[in-house]
Amino acid sequence: MYIIMGVSGSGKTFLGKQLAKVISKPFYDADDFHPETNKKKMSSGLHLDDADRAPWLAELAEKISLWSEKGQAILACSALKERYRESLATENSSITWVVLKGSFDRIKSRLESRENHFFNPELLQSQFDVLELPSYGIHLNIEETIPQLASSVLNKNCLSNVLSFIILVKMT
Repeated sequence: MYIIMGVSGSGKTFLGKQLAKVISKPFYDADDFHPETNKKKMSSGLHLDDADRAPWLAELAEKISLWSEKGQAILACSALKERYRESLATENSSITWVVLKGSFDRIKSRLESRENHFFNPELLQSQFDVLELPSYGIHLNIEETIPQLASSVLNKNCLSNVLSFIILVKMT
């Protein structure tokens, strides 16, 4: 299970769709699971608090468990705080986190050019303010193209699996 995380506008959905296409696995966007009240709040320029996110995160954690049982899937989800990632991973130990990073100015320009999305670009600073970058996962710079990012994810995850296998073989 891959979860692609980062602030809004970092390219989670584009990368997730590309990875899904390459590895022939289903793609899900966490934005699709936000209740309408959350979407209205964000589109009006108000940021979500932990109470707003709690039911959304609980539903996503359940979905991740179901998707994991059916095989690998890809989820684009902001997962800005460590406690959010912990709640998503509670029942799911096989998550590979993909962390998208980029400059505020680059991401803001992406958001401002985006059409038909409920996220108000004025909220970007609040996402950067609460973002807790994990020390784990595959960290990628969004200056790369989507195909380059997808290739990096697959190459780094493959290398990690090979190293884990080598360590396991040496231990037995």
